Amino acid sequence: MNYTTQMDAARKGLITDEMKIVSKKENIDVNVLRSLIAEGKIAIPANKNHKNLNPEGIGEGLRTKINVNLGISKDCYNIDAEMEKVKKALELKAEAIMDLSSYGKTEEFRRKLVETSTAMIGTVPIYDAVGFYDKELKDISEKEFLDVIEKHAKDGVDFMTIHAGINKSTAERFKKNKRLTHIVSRGGSLVFAWMELNGKENPFYEYYDDILDICEKYDVTISLGDACRPGSIHDSTDASQIEELIVLGELTKRAWEKNVQVMIEGPGHMALNEIAGNMMLEKRLCHGAPFYVLGPIVTDIAPGYDHITSAIGGAIAASNGADFLCYVTPAEHLRLPNLDDMKEGIIATRIAAHAADIAKGIKGARDWDNEMSKARADLDWNKMFELAIDPEKAKKYREESMPEHEDSCTMCGKMCSMRNMKKILNGEDINILRD
Repeated sequence: MNYTTQMDAARKGLITDEMKIVSKKENIDVNVLRSLIAEGKIAIPANKNHKNLNPEGIGEGLRTKINVNLGISKDCYNIDAEMEKVKKALELKAEAIMDLSSYGKTEEFRRKLVETSTAMIGTVPIYDAVGFYDKELKDISEKEFLDVIEKHAKDGVDFMTIHAGINKSTAERFKKNKRLTHIVSRGGSLVFAWMELNGKENPFYEYYDDILDICEKYDVTISLGDACRPGSIHDSTDASQIEELIVLGELTKRAWEKNVQVMIEGPGHMALNEIAGNMMLEKRLCHGAPFYVLGPIVTDIAPGYDHITSAIGGAIAASNGADFLCYVTPAEHLRLPNLDDMKEGIIATRIAAHAADIAKGIKGARDWDNEMSKARADLDWNKMFELAIDPEKAKKYREESMPEHEDSCTMCGKMCSMRNMKKILNGEDINILRD
């Protein structure tokens, strides 16, 4: 029996190769997985043209996944440097990479990325349109926007951010409810500007069915962009954000009618006490579709440290139902991240995702922590390094300050609780002051 997309296969009762791989990775019964894909509660972004993809599932009951943003820009045009970031992202076990390229030979970089990456690849086609056509934004036609989407799909992109929720009604709501930071989504601001400059409906909303046809043809997962996500804690959970979320819920159902897989993108900047409520709203209004969040960034005063503000929000968001975390680096709001920034962002986001998986009760999530705790109790340093989320940094810290006695560290020395409890429980003298 033939199928067009993972959702189509699931609804026909078929088990795809991608489902088998995800089932094994997640230790979940493949028929349970298939059923959740059929309902839209899990997506497996897997473009038919991404031949070396190592597929991942995103959604209910699965491990929280993380995404890494990278790409070339006019101010930092260096394809080789971005490919180094790709290699590092794969090495650090990111499940997804988004190409946010907005200048120059984006097609060359995108194709190279798809060819290289075993992780799923996402893009935001509107970023590419201006450079691809070498036109001012207002002069790009509706058909030209759709042609870029098809080009990305044909190149093997697994998921695409499409800002279809900011239609004329949402835009009017935004204008009537003033914000401190306006529209901070880059794609959202471009769509809003195009609408205002041309006096027309959002082409991604007006021609949404045509976009779905493209996604179905290549099995591209549509990631419904949050054009009205809050860019400050002042603007979170306001009328614009919620109206757009309602529209995204409607667009989700339309996508599922064509067997197109969907993810919903979410905030943004948001105070701690609003996060759980926002996760519940998304799941209710968007019918349980997987939720993909940036952060949330929980305070606006920490430029240079936004990988931390984001990890705090991400852990809370994922423990309350978010399924996919977009990393944030220390360079957020400041500049294009370099390789070190990217590593810091990935590690912080992976910690947040894992902490949330423990809270969500994901099967096997605690096993890693229990192994680390046993290695600590045994003072097995090599095992601790092996289990560390960043072994390189753990080894470096240890080697920079070696203790006099191997069974301790330079913080506690022979007063180390692990050392002394091990000795006492083995019937030995702890000899703190004697050699």
